[in-house]
Amino acid sequence: MKILDCTIRDGGYYTNWDFDQSLIVEYCKSMEQLPIEYIEVGYRSIALEGYLGKYFYCPIYVLKELKSLMPSKKLVIILNEKDIRPEHLEELLIPIKPYVTLIRMAVDPSNFKRAIKLAKAVKKIGFEVAFNVMYMSNWKKDPSFLDLLEGLDDTLDYFYMVDSFGGILPDEVKEIIRLVKSKTNVSLGFHGHDNLNMGLINTLTALKEGCNIVDATITGMGRGAGNLKTELLLTYLKSQDKINFNFDLLGGVVASFEHLKKEYGNWGTSLPYMFSGAHSLPQKDVMEWVGMNRYSLSSILNALNNKKLTVEDNVKLPVLSKVKSFKTAIILGGGKSVNSHKDAIVKYAESNNDFCLIHAGTKNVIQFKDLNCKQAIALVGVENEEFLNQIDVSKRENSMFILPPYPRKMGVSLSSGIKLLAKELANIEFTKSSLDSPFVVAVQTALDFGVSELFIVGFDGYDVDLNKNQFALAQENQNIINDALKLDGFSIKSISPTKYENIELTSIYSLI
Repeated sequence: MKILDCTIRDGGYYTNWDFDQSLIVEYCKSMEQLPIEYIEVGYRSIALEGYLGKYFYCPIYVLKELKSLMPSKKLVIILNEKDIRPEHLEELLIPIKPYVTLIRMAVDPSNFKRAIKLAKAVKKIGFEVAFNVMYMSNWKKDPSFLDLLEGLDDTLDYFYMVDSFGGILPDEVKEIIRLVKSKTNVSLGFHGHDNLNMGLINTLTALKEGCNIVDATITGMGRGAGNLKTELLLTYLKSQDKINFNFDLLGGVVASFEHLKKEYGNWGTSLPYMFSGAHSLPQKDVMEWVGMNRYSLSSILNALNNKKLTVEDNVKLPVLSKVKSFKTAIILGGGKSVNSHKDAIVKYAESNNDFCLIHAGTKNVIQFKDLNCKQAIALVGVENEEFLNQIDVSKRENSMFILPPYPRKMGVSLSSGIKLLAKELANIEFTKSSLDSPFVVAVQTALDFGVSELFIVGFDGYDVDLNKNQFALAQENQNIINDALKLDGFSIKSISPTKYENIELTSIYSLI
């Protein structure tokens, strides 16, 4: 039995393959003394678009340093087969031979024949070679690619079964391993994701069924819901007298990665990852939706259910007519300034007949529930239960709920009462910055109402120290504002202080 730790490679999906150097040093010192034979430290790749960090490209100096920190370990890098061809190998692999033992290849079963050519070229250079074949939970639908394993005993050192969706169960692990064993004598490996908290039992099952090597990561850090925790696997194996180590070697590095987890806050299973795992749905979308902090849990589950049913959207609503209805409107954002200026907003609304109040999201709907003016509430499709439970539709005859154009990527899940008052936009015409943010829906609603003078409040902007999601949202809002400012015959001003640029600033108090 051999253990491969792939924390840096798989964890890079959350850090964009950049890690603090002090964390890397601590990790390497721990790995050097633990009973782990292989350490996968990242990718080697040709240049790809966009920024990908140090451990996606693993320059030679980086590998040399890692080897010096872990001299007794077999270092591993992975090639993404979809990007790499045999003609790339001289540049990518020959310079790293002094430092790297094993080359793994991430392989889509549909590209298995092409991957064999790459594997043969890698083996010829003199490395150990492994296939990481993805989408294990789907193999039973078409296992024909496994027939191509015949004759590869001298090419592959390991054939890894990868539970990409984290949805496989122990009996299926047994069944698939026995199927693979009937096709090849190559040593088998298992890489289990933890969507259904099956990472440990599936890995132990794989070992019992004859797998020679298994993967794990510190704190389970890895794409989507993450992987089997290295510390859990080691603890269990020690309890069974299979291995021996000092827990002091593990405690510090685990604590450091737990601290990193607080910063990113995403890996580890949750209801959306459980759903996607149970139905073998891709992790990429779930990572994006969970990470954005825009969509409610119900919204993500609804979108995943639509994917499972292979439908674009589960509800078609009446389309909002483009009829000139109001001259002015205020859009309420989620910033603190809405509450600070609530009384003035109410006074302005009560003194203007040709006016509509538009909510960019649900945050302030309840506190303006008694305001007797036309109100439009921009939704993204699936709202949190707390909001829905507070809405008394029977008392909102002046309100309507506006959703993005059909089809919506998150689908729709609304109460029957709200659905009676809901309409969808025909399209988003003034910008391509977003199709489903509450702000873009709110601005397009104002345009469809024929509003020529738009005020915004509650778009306070962020402090300088933004996290990744706040930066993305701030940039999106800025782009929406910039595009709205380009429209002829349409003015947009902020009536409270804002950090957003280019927009004219006025005062709500000057209007009343």
